[in-house]
Amino acid sequence: MSKLTRLHQTRTVRTLLAVAALAISTLAITTVPAHADGPGSGAPWVVSLGDSYISGEAGRWAGNSNAGESHIDALGSTAYYDNASNTAETITRCHRSHTAEAYIGGGVNGLNLACSGAKTTTFTDSSGNFKPGLDFYNSGGKQGQALMLQNFAASHNVKMVAVSIGGNNFNFAGIVTDCVADFLDSPTWWPDYCYDDSTVTSQMSSSNIAAVKAQVVTALQNVRTAMRNAGYSDSSWTLELQNYPSPIPNSTGFRYSQSGFTRQSTGGCGFWDQDANYANNTLLPTIDNTIFGAATASGLTNVKTLNLATVFNGRRLCENTVGLLEEKGLTSWTQPGAVNTSEWVNQIRTVSTATSDYYIQESLHPNYWGELALRNCLRQAWNAGTPKSGACVRGANGLTTLGEPQMTLQ
Repeated sequence: MSKLTRLHQTRTVRTLLAVAALAISTLAITTVPAHADGPGSGAPWVVSLGDSYISGEAGRWAGNSNAGESHIDALGSTAYYDNASNTAETITRCHRSHTAEAYIGGGVNGLNLACSGAKTTTFTDSSGNFKPGLDFYNSGGKQGQALMLQNFAASHNVKMVAVSIGGNNFNFAGIVTDCVADFLDSPTWWPDYCYDDSTVTSQMSSSNIAAVKAQVVTALQNVRTAMRNAGYSDSSWTLELQNYPSPIPNSTGFRYSQSGFTRQSTGGCGFWDQDANYANNTLLPTIDNTIFGAATASGLTNVKTLNLATVFNGRRLCENTVGLLEEKGLTSWTQPGAVNTSEWVNQIRTVSTATSDYYIQESLHPNYWGELALRNCLRQAWNAGTPKSGACVRGANGLTTLGEPQMTLQ
């Protein structure tokens, strides 16, 4: 069956395109030292909490290619393994990749407790996957991320907790699914936009925005409670709250026309121009402002903010400044300069992934290059142990000595 035929299966697309589930996970990963130091002593730790935009979803793939998975497979089949023996996921489909932000190094340990698909409160998704929230859920051996943090921090010197949360509370995955389905379902001469669909308008209503803000406030306060319960004063650690980056360009920035199916069948970015503009001008700013507004409303005195809104500009999915590997004359992500011409956001994939190693849930997430860029940003926010706020943007081309894209925290 051809790719275009599969793309015409839009009814299936609507139900199976579990697109950008800002998924994240639970009880995590890196090698824990044999000794336990506790608050205020021992090597410092950075712990990440939240959803897929900090768990490392899509971190396996370095750029995008329609020529074959091997050209962009940077981490291989163990990309999301996070148990002690590196043989499986601690929590299925949390997708905590080895390129996740928390591992900033330089004498600082990292622990990734985030989970792809997580919301502020714990739930089990329609596929039966456990999604720990930023709460104190505790049942059948399963715990919420706040409780996991509390237990870990009691015996380790946690100095910074990096948090990404709220996108799934706005049903971002459902919105993206609706937008792509509308693009595939309607012709250029009579486009069916998603920005005015109930899927979107219900999430962008003033009442829902207020509700999500309150949910994020509670989640942040839960993090504070967890640290207090673990023996920390509020001034002894920092909560670094990040917002969400723009994954696609505005209408004028696409390298594929919205006519025909090329924008999705080749680029994996099936949005109408008008919907892309709405996403960047209204949807994402509303989500980002709600999250940072919750930080202010939470009453926490030790919050810093990491603004990622434009961090991928110039490297976004289908942007006319970058391309698929084959469009840039490359055959491997390891070739010199690949980071400068590759997309840092994973393609939106549909049911065509059924016989591949790709996951639909990886769609529209920072990929290998994107994750390492975000790690660079977080390291600068860590600021050698004196965490600070700032907006992170791309710096010069090329890689740092750590193999990460060069970023600047302003």
